[in-house]
Amino acid sequence: MSKILRINTRTKEFHFEEVGKYLGLGGRALTSRIVLDEVPATAHALSAANKLVAAAGVLAGTIVANSGRISLGAKSPLTGTIKESNSGGQFAQKLAKLGILAIVLEDKPEQGAGFSNIVITKAGVEFEAASDLEGLGTYASMDKLLARHGAKAGVMLIGPAGESCRLAASVQFSDPEGRPSRAAGRGGLGAVMGSKKVKAIVLDDAGCGMLAAAEPEKFKAAAKRWAQMLLGHPVTGQGLPAFGTAILVNIINEAGAFPTKNFRDGRFEHAAAISGEAIAETITKRGGKVKHGCHTGCVIQCSQEYVDKAGKYLTSGFEYETVWAFGANTLVKDLDDIAALDRACDDMGLDTIDLGNTIAMAMEGGIIAWGDGKAAEKLIRRVGDASDALGRIIGNGTGFAAQAFGVDRVPVVKNQALPAYDPRSVKGVGVTYCTTTQGADHTAGYAVCQNILKVGGDVAPRGKAGQIETSKNLQIATAAVDSLGLCLFVAFAVLDNADGVPCIAELVAALTGKPYSVDDVVNLGVQCLKDEIAFNTAAGFTVKDDQLPDFFRNEPLPPHGTVWDFTAEEMQAAKVG
Repeated sequence: MSKILRINTRTKEFHFEEVGKYLGLGGRALTSRIVLDEVPATAHALSAANKLVAAAGVLAGTIVANSGRISLGAKSPLTGTIKESNSGGQFAQKLAKLGILAIVLEDKPEQGAGFSNIVITKAGVEFEAASDLEGLGTYASMDKLLARHGAKAGVMLIGPAGESCRLAASVQFSDPEGRPSRAAGRGGLGAVMGSKKVKAIVLDDAGCGMLAAAEPEKFKAAAKRWAQMLLGHPVTGQGLPAFGTAILVNIINEAGAFPTKNFRDGRFEHAAAISGEAIAETITKRGGKVKHGCHTGCVIQCSQEYVDKAGKYLTSGFEYETVWAFGANTLVKDLDDIAALDRACDDMGLDTIDLGNTIAMAMEGGIIAWGDGKAAEKLIRRVGDASDALGRIIGNGTGFAAQAFGVDRVPVVKNQALPAYDPRSVKGVGVTYCTTTQGADHTAGYAVCQNILKVGGDVAPRGKAGQIETSKNLQIATAAVDSLGLCLFVAFAVLDNADGVPCIAELVAALTGKPYSVDDVVNLGVQCLKDEIAFNTAAGFTVKDDQLPDFFRNEPLPPHGTVWDFTAEEMQAAKVG
């Protein structure tokens, strides 16, 4: 039975405890339950009262395809809400193999304390001074950590943004090649880790095997069906491996929902130059890798290895959201500039969605010119200098930067920046932006599936009909997927396959040796959302917080002339009761 590891970051004491009342939970369901139970909703997010929870999903550490996602949970310093931020990388699988369901970082060192690394092996837990890593970017830090602890170690770490507790700070994770290219980006959880004075957590699972299933033959059969389902779907088996998530650039641009110049237009005239097709062509020409998995066991392989003109590795996980945030949103049209911005964010430890919107605030405020990618990278690199006032502003994200620069066109919900779909022309995802417990977040209920891609249904993207119900159902499904530790992209295959959810239920049942039904999968998601809503309500969030900024209602979006026409009261039906 896996255990929970609790670490007091002030006293450097730790203990393992039985799962107890958290039995049956994993991933997001576990992080959100622990935060609800143990963190005062009114506490300051950077105080000793907050806790940072890293939890593997229910299916982590097994042979199940695409089961290696890690969930981080805490009260968010960016939004003030409960937060779960999700990432790929090697961490979750290694954590599960070590027999640990979750790590809980508690308390907070005294002011002036130095940073530490936490090293976890089969033999136990050790602390080591991280003085040689303080102030370093994640790439240099990762190199030192792997040289010290072995190339196969799994690492979770922060960059300078997290060390200085910037509100847009991410937590980075090592990919299969040992690069810090996978991010739990949203919500500023890197700042929570920084407040605990933890630079890195290193996992060495040497001597540990895959988790054994209670019913191995049934488990293997269900796992085989599952992998075949993913490989057989046109999105997860063909489109994403060939062109990555940026395959969406041309699709969303054609739909008139590709936010351009800080959400002023739904189409970007240079979309083709930054599309998934253009990225794949560039990578192929330069000798990089078009197909790459973010964690061991991924069969979708939607990541890539983007290289510069000399063929030198630059970045991985060059995703649609990042390409949009530093591309159309800021009018940058050079792929190499956008890739350099992605690399800079990973190195500083910053959320690319929030930073892309932050750079747009700097452009709105006249700090740098629209379309100047190189100036944007210099701004992001300034976050690495804790004494640089402008760098500190940039590192605090979109809402903070807008205030500092006197900008009134600020695309945030609950102070979290909007992702790459304009809610006026993809209204289902607009409902999700407003009503998710997480602040504006497309992954919480990806209605783009039904609105644009016509996967799992067909809901007209620019009308109101069906949007609230679609978003609610997807929010429940997503919470369940996050709790199981599965990649969100499995939803494409699951939505189009009647055997999808039953297969998931069979996997859990065969793994645990206990009955597990389709209803149990759904209830896992429902209860997770109820926990998150309960925390936010206790933190003071109300109906009035569930709405988009006024300019979405007042400004028709070209080319379709659409506006946001839901009230916050209407959308309460999207929340679980």
